[in-house]
Amino acid sequence: MRSIVRALALTAALLVSGTAFAQQYPTKPVKIIIPFPAGGVTDIATRLIAAKLSERNGQQFYIENIPGAGGNTGMGNAARQPGDGYTILITSSAIVVNPNLYARSTYDLEKDFIPITKAGGTPNSWVVNANHPAKTMKELIDLFKKEPGKHSVGSPGTGTTPSLSIEMLKQALKLDFVTVPFAGGGPMTQSLLGGHTPVVCSALGNYVNLLKEGKLRGLAVTGKKRSAAMPNIPTLDELGIKGQEAETMTGVFVPAGTPKAIVDKLHREFVAVVNDPDIKAKLLQVGVEAEGNSQADFIAYNRAELAKWKKVIEDAKIKKIGS
Repeated sequence: MRSIVRALALTAALLVSGTAFAQQYPTKPVKIIIPFPAGGVTDIATRLIAAKLSERNGQQFYIENIPGAGGNTGMGNAARQPGDGYTILITSSAIVVNPNLYARSTYDLEKDFIPITKAGGTPNSWVVNANHPAKTMKELIDLFKKEPGKHSVGSPGTGTTPSLSIEMLKQALKLDFVTVPFAGGGPMTQSLLGGHTPVVCSALGNYVNLLKEGKLRGLAVTGKKRSAAMPNIPTLDELGIKGQEAETMTGVFVPAGTPKAIVDKLHREFVAVVNDPDIKAKLLQVGVEAEGNSQADFIAYNRAELAKWKKVIEDAKIKKIGS
C-alpha cells in the first residue's frame, strides 16, 4: 500500500514540476529553423509568427535559414537537435514529400519529430504572364491539347508540391508539355515576369501582390475552396477537373524528446498567434490562410499527405533523387 502511495505522490510531483517548467519556459532565446532561403512563403509567414511569439513570451524566437537539397539539409539538422524546446522546425509540405522523393532521407518524420500544428496553408496556383493568350484555365488546357509538346510550365523545383500538382494535371488530362524546374521561386518569378516561362504552377502566396497589381494572371488554384487571399480565382474542382487538391503548408515541429509540457505550451502559443486577428490578416496578405489545428489532426494530416504524394510520385514514375 505504501509503495502505491509513494508512486502516486511521485507522479503528482512530476506533473506539478512539469507544469511549473512549462510556465517558466522559455528562459532563453528559441531558434526556429526554416529549411529554405529567406524570402519565400514559409520564411515570410514564419517571421510574422516569430515576432508575435517573441512579444508574447518575453524571449526572442529567432530565425535560422538552413537551405539545401529541397529542404532536407535543414530538416535533417532540426532532427539532430536536442528535444529541449529551444529548437523549432517550421517547414513546408516538403517534409511529407521528400521521404518519397529522395533515395536517402535525412530524417524520419515519425521518429525524429513531434508535430505541433499546421499553422496555415496556401494552395498551389496556375499563373500566366499578363500577356499570355490564355485568359482562363480552359483556354490554357485547350492550348496544351492543340499543340502537344510545344509549351512549357515552370515549377519552383523538382519534388515541390507545385511540381507534383503539374504531374497530377498531366496525368488527369493526358497533357503533353515540358516541365521546367527552377532553383526556387525567385528565379522562376523573374522568368515568368520576363515572359521567358509564361506559365507556372507555384504556391499562390508567392504571387498575391503581383496578381493584384495586374502583372500576372491567375487561372486556377488547387485548393478545396477558393482562397480568401484571391477569391476571384476559381478552383480546378469548380472547373470540373477533380482530384487536384494540393497545398503548400506551413507546419510546426519540434525534435523528438521535447517534454510534453513544453509541447502543449508551444501548441497553445502557436494556435493563439495564428488566430490573432492582426497576424491572421498579415498571413493572408502573403496568401497563407491561418489554421492552428490540434496535434491529433496534424498527425493525421501528415500521414494522409505522405500517402498521397507517394502515390503521385509513383504514378508519375518520378525517379528518386540520389538513386
